[in-house]
Amino acid sequence: MKKMTKLLAATALTAAAATTASAEKWDMPLAYSGSNFHSVTAAEFGKCVTTGTGGEIEIVTHPSGSLFKGADIKRAVQTGQAPIGERLLSGHQNENALFGFDSVPFLATSFDDSDKLWKAAKAPLTELLAEQNLTLLYSVPWPPQGLYFKNEVTSVADMKGIKFRSYNNATSRLAELTGMLPVTIEAAEISQAFATGVADSMVSSGSTGYDRKVWESLNYFYEVDAWLPRNYVFVNSGVWSGVSDQNKNVVRACAELAEYAGNWRSKEYTGFTLQGLRDGGMTVGPASDQMVGELKDIGVTMTNEWLEASGDQGKAIVDAFNGMQ
Repeated sequence: MKKMTKLLAATALTAAAATTASAEKWDMPLAYSGSNFHSVTAAEFGKCVTTGTGGEIEIVTHPSGSLFKGADIKRAVQTGQAPIGERLLSGHQNENALFGFDSVPFLATSFDDSDKLWKAAKAPLTELLAEQNLTLLYSVPWPPQGLYFKNEVTSVADMKGIKFRSYNNATSRLAELTGMLPVTIEAAEISQAFATGVADSMVSSGSTGYDRKVWESLNYFYEVDAWLPRNYVFVNSGVWSGVSDQNKNVVRACAELAEYAGNWRSKEYTGFTLQGLRDGGMTVGPASDQMVGELKDIGVTMTNEWLEASGDQGKAIVDAFNGMQ
């Protein structure tokens, strides 16, 4: 809290000194609904920057894929179509395996381990983004990922043939290894996809299911804590280079606050949203021992595949993470 107070004080002082002579608007595309905790955090970040720069930089968020669809946000910011944005970078693992470090099954299954894994991966990921004309500002994890199904599932054999919503390479591969049928569906399209039978299952957090009221179509959520994927907020490096040092300090301070608040929300939201799924009528609880064991075997396969694809960088991240245990 002391750190937050100091940051807020510094932001307020900068706001008092700033002028609106060179005001510019930064439209910030978001993939998730305005009520999602990531979007709420991003909106607060935008207000912090707008206030802290005295209006010299006004950040306006556009949730639910309304400005650019989730899959298009990274490219939009890289090419300058949008100055800033938020994206689940594991959705771009096909570009570079490093983007999928946070979606390796059963590598980091708790918030503490997710934080350690992020510390191990932050430097190389930041460097990779810089090569793509992107400057990383902050990152926030999702709650642990569980499995949603329409019907009861007690083993991997029960999953065969089920239409499964995928959102990155890891989820598509998980579907293949369990005999499910992967269907790529953006977060903003989840409710409609389940309501119309385009998909009958997914791996995601309680947060996504709660935000999209999936209990209207699905009946089971199994807590398997497969991984904690992360969202990332980044700015076009060309735009960033044109920001004054004073305003860069404001943006960095607001980003640090946003990362702190987002992590706190993610942890608090975990229990709240799981209870929300129960209140909606879903059966929520741990998966069977058989299913967990079978999924962990699949996780070993996927971990080895990711290590092979990511090469020395991937091995260095995993080694550094294991060294913190």
